[in-house]
Amino acid sequence: MTTAFEPAVIGRYTTRSRVVMAPMTRSRAYGPGASPTELMATYYGQRAGAGLIVTEGIQPSATGQGYLNTPGLHTDEQVAAWRPVTTAVHDRGGLIFAQLMHTGRIGHPDNTARGHQPSGVSAVRAAGTIVTPTGPQEFPVPRPLDADGVRATVADFVTAARNAIEAGFDGVELHGANGYLLHQFLATNTNLRDDEWGGDVAGRIRFVVEVTGAVADAIGADRVGLRVSPANGFNDIVEEGHRETYLALLDALNPLGLAYLHVAEGSDTEFTPVLRDRWQGTFLLNPYTPGSWTGPEALKLVETGETDLVSYGALYLANPDLPRRLAAGGPFTTPDYRTAYGGDHHGYTDYPELG
Repeated sequence: MTTAFEPAVIGRYTTRSRVVMAPMTRSRAYGPGASPTELMATYYGQRAGAGLIVTEGIQPSATGQGYLNTPGLHTDEQVAAWRPVTTAVHDRGGLIFAQLMHTGRIGHPDNTARGHQPSGVSAVRAAGTIVTPTGPQEFPVPRPLDADGVRATVADFVTAARNAIEAGFDGVELHGANGYLLHQFLATNTNLRDDEWGGDVAGRIRFVVEVTGAVADAIGADRVGLRVSPANGFNDIVEEGHRETYLALLDALNPLGLAYLHVAEGSDTEFTPVLRDRWQGTFLLNPYTPGSWTGPEALKLVETGETDLVSYGALYLANPDLPRRLAAGGPFTTPDYRTAYGGDHHGYTDYPELG
């Protein structure tokens, strides 16, 4: 029987355990030009005992930013500012992947340095509001990406992935979950396109396949992971026929030989073993825990073979040495959602990212 405290293979790497720190947006990029700060090096360095750290969402371009004070990987200044972070993790023997997150329609011009209008798949406004410097405002109608814009966005992901390697990251995770741009291409209520990136299942998965393939070609497939969240309605997402969509997506991606697939499990928990069976590579699971967070009981998912690795969010924030505590059976500090993002996320709390 395999336990969560044994090594696992993720692409070209062997992890020290199968306990992963899940990506969690923090809005603490107070450095010049949306750059990480010294505090972020301390934060990730404290958690280097993870089998793998996946960072907070990092925008691959200026137009990919949706939230206040989130970091980028599209300028030389940002690349340089990330190096102390990756060094802090590597000095403690850890592995760290940068999560590349283009928020698409989930954003507001007031949250960006140059007042960029959010770009999306189609001109479909998300329901609800987003926190801005002047308070909550309704999401605007996004500017649909034309064909040139789609291709430019793929190129932005490639550049950001190369920048991540330059900054010392071991790899990247593409954020295809929780209602952001890649997920918006997959979803039936946000993708109303009638060109090659829309329409039927083959069209709706095309952008995700193109981004993933281009990034894999640029830095090596064994340094690329993808996160998905089937049946997750966060950020006003509707996915009719989601099972057909995700099985087609996995079939298209399997030949690439990616480092891993990271499933942020949604309400359709019976679909998870189907995905597990269909995926030919390393499988990473963030279990469905509505109204709570992933706890020690999730370790059994590795023992039963339901996943290769398990990712923890909120519990990792409250317990920087979480693998040691899990191995010892506790004690655990109880996560506090009010301070889960350092208490300075301007009222925004992306609970599905807490895991």
